[in-house]
Amino acid sequence: MLGLTQAYVTPLALALKATTQQVGLLASIPTFATAVSQLAAPAISDTAGSRKKLILPIVFMHAILWLPILLVPYLMVTGRIWWLIAFVTLSAILGLFAGPAWGSLMADLVPAHMRGRYFAFRARISVLTMLVFGLIAGGILQIFQNISKQSGETLFTGFAVIFGGALIFRLLSVYFLLGMYEPRQSGSSKRGQSLFYLLTHLGTSNLGRFILFVALIGFGANIAAPFFSVYELRDLKFNYATYMIISLCNALAQFAFQAFWGRRADRAGNVMLLKVASSLIPFVPLIWMLNKNPFYLMGAEVFSGLAWSGFNLAASNFIYDASEPENRTKQLAILNAFNMLGGALGAVVGGYITPHLPSFLGYNLRSLMLISGLARGLVVLIFVRSIVEVRHVPKISLKQFILGN
Repeated sequence: MLGLTQAYVTPLALALKATTQQVGLLASIPTFATAVSQLAAPAISDTAGSRKKLILPIVFMHAILWLPILLVPYLMVTGRIWWLIAFVTLSAILGLFAGPAWGSLMADLVPAHMRGRYFAFRARISVLTMLVFGLIAGGILQIFQNISKQSGETLFTGFAVIFGGALIFRLLSVYFLLGMYEPRQSGSSKRGQSLFYLLTHLGTSNLGRFILFVALIGFGANIAAPFFSVYELRDLKFNYATYMIISLCNALAQFAFQAFWGRRADRAGNVMLLKVASSLIPFVPLIWMLNKNPFYLMGAEVFSGLAWSGFNLAASNFIYDASEPENRTKQLAILNAFNMLGGALGAVVGGYITPHLPSFLGYNLRSLMLISGLARGLVVLIFVRSIVEVRHVPKISLKQFILGN
């Protein structure tokens, strides 16, 4: 599902003649709504009485929502961008609403000593699948774009085909989720702290500082992240095939580096990996703005995949290590909420300031990339040293960590 949709919602908006500000809203409104909804997820999970009883109906409804999304170009005569934003918002809410319950379930299923290797292996399978279906989706859109130029047939048929495929594959995922074993929730006999208490004490704990760090990284990244598609398709005039290949270089790099990062995280801890990977993230937009050659940008996306695969693996595993079993669902919800809120605010800021930015190296979106890189770097400098490893791991040098010694 993700391979068929993740990189192609913004291109659909551009095909519907969305402005830069509307692209920013397409990124920010669903993200903000998802952040708010995450805070309600733990209470509803408790009411359901079982994590699977929450996960299964949510995933089913998430699948069905791809139907109105693919129908927007055909059924909506006016305000099509706003209808797209509305349906994508509902899809985003449902897509992550079961996340805290799923994360709590996985923390009970996967032993702590092998989480790095397991989630790296899982991520490689996911990324490989996304890579294959991302290529298929890009190829389908390129075919329909060529047909549209020759015969006037609408490009929207191509989007309907790939989003219809996403609906089918998301429904298939319900089948596999049905077969998952749900163990007794660890810590379920203990009374956890309230969501309000956890929220108001974020700044006083190691886990709280980590959550704020991840949220601020998301803010800095999303100042520019939603607009890379705009930069490629509108400013650089890339066709869908070129856009697809550049985007999938990131997925290919993530596939290649997941096992590399996973082995090192199990040995040296997630905080060491978090520090190394987060130090690379500020350079991603800075590298992107220096050259517009497609082959250069493929290399930039490989670097981005290297950085973000390590950061995401470390961040997702650290929350399992640092959270208490009786509070884990709530703490996962808070992490998701703050991360999404940071991303939403970043997208709003990026969409608002872009029209007012001066051109830098020929494009005002390159100015936005520079601001995003500086914001990410400032967050890393201020926060990353305050996060402490919670597992007992050997202390090794950076050289030993990189070489795997």
